[in-house]
Amino acid sequence: PLFGFLGGAFAVVFANMGAAYGTAKAGIGIMISGISSPDLIWKNLIPIIMAGVNGIYGLITAIILESAITTPTDDSTYTYSLYT
Repeated sequence: PLFGFLGGAFAVVFANMGAAYGTAKAGIGIMISGISSPDLIWKNLIPIIMAGVNGIYGLITAIILESAITTPTDDSTYTYSLYT
């Protein structure tokens, strides 16, 4: 179960790090495009919204991964309910 829980933690951490990086890069792009053409600022908000959705996808992935983790049986074998 250790690696299963680590996978869920990594899914949340890396998805949100990517979302934060994408939001920062898109914010810089909005500021640059806002200087040259202020009417395009509202159209350029879509990448920021999509970067935030990326973090939510990571949370959903972690929930799915952690719901599939089962405890070992009495004879110390694992059954993977996701693949059987």
